[in-house]
Amino acid sequence: MSEKVATPLYLKIALDIASRIARGEFKENTKIYGRSIMSSEYGVSPETIRRSLKLLSDMNVVEVKQSSGAVVLSRKNAQEYINRFKGRENAKTLHQQLKNLVEKQSKLSKEITHVSNMITRFSVKWSHSNPLKNFEVEVGKGSPVVGKSINELNFWHATGATIVAIRRNNEIILSPGPYAVLAENDTIIFIGDQAAVNAVTMFVNP
Repeated sequence: MSEKVATPLYLKIALDIASRIARGEFKENTKIYGRSIMSSEYGVSPETIRRSLKLLSDMNVVEVKQSSGAVVLSRKNAQEYINRFKGRENAKTLHQQLKNLVEKQSKLSKEITHVSNMITRFSVKWSHSNPLKNFEVEVGKGSPVVGKSINELNFWHATGATIVAIRRNNEIILSPGPYAVLAENDTIIFIGDQAAVNAVTMFVNP
């Protein structure tokens, strides 16, 4: 579960004070209210206001005077502080987004692994119950097998494949006998190895 990183309160207040200076609400070379008044205004402790003003002082936005509050030094520096803060917040947001994406990717990887394992297990079960895969080939126009029976073609000896069914139009003929006659457009369903598949293809449609 992703965590949201909260911005410390003194940073938010410092940003708000800088914004008020940048807007011209607090003029350059004028005194900002004392810490006790500002703590009441923002609903925080005087210590939080002190940390906010100290931060702005380090950025030359205000000058903190002992026991007499703070004086606004530079509107330009206030705007630069705002720009820096926004850049920092954007970077922090991107880091958080990256963290969230990594968490999602990790979860997705686990799901992919789980599904892959399930497919493997089902495939093993299928191969145990169906050791030979069915293949199909359609009897094309002019095929040499048209009109001939399976026995006449000596199909198994010629290809190594065993015919298990013939699909004709909408009908499926299961386990056709040796005298079943093949017709054009029939689909021969058979079992065998890869060599048999190649042999059937060449035998039916050379």
